[in-house]
Amino acid sequence: MNRALAPLIDRVTYRRWACLIVGGALLMPYMMAGEVATALWRPRPDVGDPLLSVQPLIFIGVLPAVAVSGLFLPVRAFEVAAARTLLGAAVETPPSSVRRTWSERRRTAAWFTLHLGIGGLVSGVTLAMVPFTVWLAVLPLAGDHLGLVDHGIRAGWATMWGPPAGLAGLVCLLFLAVGAGALLARLAPAFLGPSAADRLALARQAAHRLAVRNRLARELHDSVGHALSVVTVQAAAAGRVLDRNPAAARAALEAIETSARSALDELDHVIGVLREGGGRASPEPSLGDLTALLDAAVTGDRPVVRRLGDLSGVPPVISREAYRVAQEALTNAIRHGTGPIEVDAEVRDRVLEMCVRNEVRAHHRRGPAGPQRRGRSGGRAGHGLDGIRERVTLLGGRMEAEGDGETWRVEVRVPLPGAHAALLPDTRGDSAGEGMGEESGEGRTGT
Repeated sequence: MNRALAPLIDRVTYRRWACLIVGGALLMPYMMAGEVATALWRPRPDVGDPLLSVQPLIFIGVLPAVAVSGLFLPVRAFEVAAARTLLGAAVETPPSSVRRTWSERRRTAAWFTLHLGIGGLVSGVTLAMVPFTVWLAVLPLAGDHLGLVDHGIRAGWATMWGPPAGLAGLVCLLFLAVGAGALLARLAPAFLGPSAADRLALARQAAHRLAVRNRLARELHDSVGHALSVVTVQAAAAGRVLDRNPAAARAALEAIETSARSALDELDHVIGVLREGGGRASPEPSLGDLTALLDAAVTGDRPVVRRLGDLSGVPPVISREAYRVAQEALTNAIRHGTGPIEVDAEVRDRVLEMCVRNEVRAHHRRGPAGPQRRGRSGGRAGHGLDGIRERVTLLGGRMEAEGDGETWRVEVRVPLPGAHAALLPDTRGDSAGEGMGEESGEGRTGT
């Protein structure tokens, strides 16, 4: 018997019982208002018809008022806290940014009615059963001195059934509390948890956060990778000309300082956003900063030949992404190419056209028609050629990347608002990488 009752008298049972008592306490104002309304309706009750006899009718009558108040009163936060703390229910928190809908209000009102209704019933039985059990326990010794039974009950052996009946009543009360608490704990997630609309809003928020983090990671890769490439090349150039051309070495060191400071600013901005604590906001670079980007990449033996048209009319979103495309292509040309780097950028017929060319290092060649290999930065989405292709595709443009064994070229065409679709014929952007398999074992031959 003790083993059978042990699971019923653990800490969870007491907490759920307390939650039911709280529901009964919240029901009391409604019951008092119902009693007042009943007294006003029946100012002179008949003899033998005490107010207690209409308590079940009052209980049933106030439940609609409880439901209506649950529609409009801010009871959801309290009920969620009670369900988690006292019932032990795993109730998910709905997004705070989602406005209350009538679906959520109806579910909250239904739960509020269940909590107060079941809680009021269990509370009433609890308050009635305890003194009734005491009365049954002393019945063999004292009889019915209170006159609860019309004909009275005398003390003696004939009333020895009283204590066992009282104990059975307490056991039934315990089972009632356990069952009611388990029922509420099972229903709480469905009534108080996020609805389908709430879950959709949560999924959208999570997708937005993931997209922001991916974009920041990609831009951090582009900016910091470019800065490190420029620093490496400029440091090597400064070391070669330090003795015979101090002015050129000084210019290379200034380029290193500029690139490093720019990379630190980008890193500071990204970390601030990822921490969701703000960080100092810094404007994102665009095509207006392309000249400074090319100036920082110039060395004595690696000139940058530029042919830049009027790029002021490019929309901000396209301008920012085009800057990152040029930055990535320039980074790969600095890392893996040799000789001059040619950069062309202009707007023609409402289409932004960009092209970056560089010579291929001799030890990366396999003959004039040898296969080209996609390099390390093109190995996964978001890096190298794949990162450029991803940006251009999202803007509705086309990309072409190919080499002939002597030079490597990356060409991008992005339509501006108002451009005609016929101005963007299919290019070999997707097929250009077919011959650049990782299994060739050769080194990186171009951007």
